Amino acid sequence: MFKFKTPSQKTLEIMSDVAKGSISENFENRCVEKIKRLTSHEFVEMTSSGNNSILIALSAIDGDIIVPDQGGWHGFKQIAKFLNKNVITLKTDLGIINPDYIDDLEIKENSALIFTSFAGYCGEQDTKKISEYCNDNDITTIEDASAGIGDAQHKLGNGNFSDIILASTGSPKMINVGSGGFITTSNEEFFDKTKVPQKLSKTNEIICSGIDSELDLVEKNLELTLNATEHLKNNIPNVIHNDKRGVNVIIPHNNAKEISWNLKKSLTIDKSGFITTCPNYNRVKQKAIAIEIKNLSYECLKKDYLNMIIEEVNNQL
Repeated sequence: MFKFKTPSQKTLEIMSDVAKGSISENFENRCVEKIKRLTSHEFVEMTSSGNNSILIALSAIDGDIIVPDQGGWHGFKQIAKFLNKNVITLKTDLGIINPDYIDDLEIKENSALIFTSFAGYCGEQDTKKISEYCNDNDITTIEDASAGIGDAQHKLGNGNFSDIILASTGSPKMINVGSGGFITTSNEEFFDKTKVPQKLSKTNEIICSGIDSELDLVEKNLELTLNATEHLKNNIPNVIHNDKRGVNVIIPHNNAKEISWNLKKSLTIDKSGFITTCPNYNRVKQKAIAIEIKNLSYECLKKDYLNMIIEEVNNQL
């Protein structure tokens, strides 16, 4: 049966040794330096969670918060409303941001667009195109790169495109520790505006030691996940954003609920895990089955396992 993603054995051992006091190092500083290299941003803060990273980012924005109409993260809206920010919903192409659609919006000065590296985890955003438009129109770009950090093509989680990058290192993310997160920028004044939420969002050395270890694996693990997802997209018909990189596969179907349930029975032990059902704001807002490749153990990204998924899915469609 399929196994779900867990931190590497090395990561678990290091976190255990730090918890016991057997290792005493400044893991937070080590994380900061590695994240700077990955993102090309000058300033990094470690946080207690991805949502707290979002809280810090949005608290620094004086204008409107622009969110995609689907394929994002429901926390974007919830946290913006908690901060009493005005939320504007942007029409997308099944989660993919077309900057031309922003022209149709009436937004205040000093506003921000927040989005995920992959729309609904299934389609890569054109961060360069988004950046060019937003720079020309004085809109801050905030990229949730929880699934895109470590991109070998340097298209995602790249500080040369996104003004602010944030990530969760909870489970099951690319940097998979079970807790924590971070936020980065090259804007020297940004963290001066967010000192209160920063103080409330600190993580600890145990979590930082795990993040430090997982950062060494993130580029390889993301590439494995992207390749596995591509294999499924090439062998399952009618997949959303089949021409784009992603870390899951979404298949529209009017009978999505029943098919998802049948796949859970045949492919998983606990009837959940890596099979989810749409409509779902975090994926797409239409009936569909989502195969969450990003949730799987890297041992299960081998061809034999992937072909088993392909066979089961195609038998159900």
